[in-house]
Amino acid sequence: MKLLKELFKGIWKENPVLVLSLGMCPSLATSSSALNGLGMGLATTFVLFCSNMVISLIRNLVPAKIRIPCYIVVIAAFVTVVDLLMQAYTEALYNALGIFIPLIVVNCIVLGRAEAFASKNGILASAMDGLGMGLGFTLALTVIGMIREFLAAGTLFQVQLSADWEYGFSVMGQAPGGFIVMGFVLAAMNVYNRRRAEKAGRTYEPPQGLDCRHCNICRLSETSYKKSQ
Repeated sequence: MKLLKELFKGIWKENPVLVLSLGMCPSLATSSSALNGLGMGLATTFVLFCSNMVISLIRNLVPAKIRIPCYIVVIAAFVTVVDLLMQAYTEALYNALGIFIPLIVVNCIVLGRAEAFASKNGILASAMDGLGMGLGFTLALTVIGMIREFLAAGTLFQVQLSADWEYGFSVMGQAPGGFIVMGFVLAAMNVYNRRRAEKAGRTYEPPQGLDCRHCNICRLSETSYKKSQ
């Protein structure tokens, strides 16, 4: 039961993109189509799953002072495997994702789970955590990619859904479209969670970092302004 909890928490309750707001750069950049989002998500899932297991195995062998460099080396090894496999067998997808495949090494989701979970838990729990977070990441990217692709070209996974689709919203296939769709998806998820909490008689608390109470930007800007005077 505990292992299933670790698996499913990343898919919805602690979804890395839609709840924790991690990995936003690849989420926005690679979700221009459903296929690109799915490919990026699965590549990241593989790295998360494998690196979590290895880091869990070596957690008691690595000195605390050099643990982050060691974790990065482990993650980089699996990213290299993914990079070479995609280049060999899915060249079109590899070219479409470009630099974002090697950049999985510095994806805050991967390193964050290594430091926050895998370094403190057993191999099975770490594997389920990595798999769940990866599937949640994949789900978010694929859904956003499906919305953007359909609005931009009337297709899903490059399959034309309507022969009469002539004029799409081309902006959805560009960078601004990613921000627009992401905003609507986050808003819809917050509305759903709020209504669900109200039905259960609870007060909905937005995740930390997604509301003004936990945002330090204004305070930091004010402090910086005062120092410049």
